Amino acid sequence: QVQLVESGGGLVQPGGSLRLSCAASGSIFRVKTMGWYRQAPGKERELVAAISSGGNSNYADSVKGRFTISRDNAQNTVYLQMNSLKPEDTAVYYCNADFAFVGGYWGQGTQVTVSS
Repeated sequence: QVQLVESGGGLVQPGGSLRLSCAASGSIFRVKTMGWYRQAPGKERELVAAISSGGNSNYADSVKGRFTISRDNAQNTVYLQMNSLKPEDTAVYYCNADFAFVGGYWGQGTQVTVSS
């Protein structure tokens, strides 16, 4: 059994910052790619950022230069530092991780609301 537990969402004003965390636990042999997706009301879920076990990362064009993804392999945890937040960043953010031998899992989601 594998679980992904997210934390760090909330309400922030435009221009503010938030840091999301996602910790994997359970019967883990090796965590491969970890990433963050988001889904706004009425829209499809989209990739925000992803990072490989070796630290290579990629970002959606809409967040480049504002968001930074990082991970702690020893803790099986992935982070998303979000700066210069905009109202259009409002969404439910989901953590995703690909585990060796067991495949991909999703977190439960955490709400991020950017509003004045």
